[in-house]
Amino acid sequence: MTEHVVPFATVRTLIEQWRAGAGGTYRSWFLWPERIKNFRSIRRGLEAVVAEIEAGTFGYQYKQSSLETVVGSIAEQRQIFKGADHAFLWKPKLRIPDIYENRENQLAFGRFLDQCACCTNDEALVQAIRMLDSQAIKGLGPAAANLLYFLHPTLIPPFNTAIVKGYNRLTGAAVKLGSWQQYLAMRQGILALNREHRDLLSNDLGAIGGLLFDIGSERYTLPPVENNAESLALWRAELDRIREESAKALKAQARAQENDETHTQIQGWLRDLGKALGFHVWIASNDRSRPYANGRLSDGCLDVLPSTVGGIDTVRLIDVLWLDAHSGRVAAAFEVEHSTSIYSGIVRMLDLALAAPEHEEASYFLVAPDEREGEVRDQLRRPAFRRIGQLAPRYLPYSELRTHREAIARFGQGLRPVESLARILN
Repeated sequence: MTEHVVPFATVRTLIEQWRAGAGGTYRSWFLWPERIKNFRSIRRGLEAVVAEIEAGTFGYQYKQSSLETVVGSIAEQRQIFKGADHAFLWKPKLRIPDIYENRENQLAFGRFLDQCACCTNDEALVQAIRMLDSQAIKGLGPAAANLLYFLHPTLIPPFNTAIVKGYNRLTGAAVKLGSWQQYLAMRQGILALNREHRDLLSNDLGAIGGLLFDIGSERYTLPPVENNAESLALWRAELDRIREESAKALKAQARAQENDETHTQIQGWLRDLGKALGFHVWIASNDRSRPYANGRLSDGCLDVLPSTVGGIDTVRLIDVLWLDAHSGRVAAAFEVEHSTSIYSGIVRMLDLALAAPEHEEASYFLVAPDEREGEVRDQLRRPAFRRIGQLAPRYLPYSELRTHREAIARFGQGLRPVESLARILN
């Protein structure tokens, strides 16, 4: 058990300041719309890892593996998961983490991920963790909890050095890194803290994970326990420093907002072009209410997807779909990848293709800035993405869409003009 070194009321004040601050992970990560969109794709990626381990096709190295693809997607989740891939990088001199060259350990890791994916309560999750811990796999510690968070965000908190430091500072505990037993003890304490302050936090343990991360990173200094003038003066000085950092964070948020606006603009171009070519248009369900052209992005678009498309939630998150006005079948799917990883978009396209055989006949487009073409091609060369190659995806650069969309809208018919602008990625 842990004892609070900061009084209950003061902890609440700290959380309120953290929620309101532009520099904290609450606003910059937890409320980030792309965060939610990544859960399904990461879960699908872990399923692929398990399947390859069971089939004996996973390989013996981290680079170019399905695990690298998934963990890389997690590591791109802004501040809190930066460096999440370090624990899985193969360190040949130390032979860790020992899940690449040791087949038995690899199988144990695969069974662990599979069992956790199937768990329905925290007791089963804890049992799976203890079973993995009993295998004593060298170098495979509680960093793997970051994988579990995306399977069960209400049961498993994320884990890294800053979160541990933040937890110790806030509670007076002495949790150490590298031990599953220590992680499980910290988890119990985090769950207790979350219950105490749930009205300010969330059932999603990413919120309290972000709070502890910011405390451990010294973005937010704990209020003084002793009530004296010197301590209060230091506290005020820290508040001034935090305000200055928040001002910088506001500028960074403005840049992120510009990215969001560009993403929305491209969706709007695709919306208008699709309608001009006679297609029914679907806008991703989480983007429908975005402001665009003196209205909403979803104005004039489908309110619901026809049953022919399938009921998979991730399909509803594809940025733009063009559907044949007569048959209701998907003619084209577009994923706009302005600055984030293309991984989630590819998984959503695969979900669409697998929903019904006729969807494999649709055209699939990755729409991205001109300078990202090399990155898109590099990603699609990964073995984990070989299935998408069967769909013959195309890369549609912003510049081509910007230059030719109006002419195509006036004189074009069907998909051929758009396909002629795009570049085949195979």
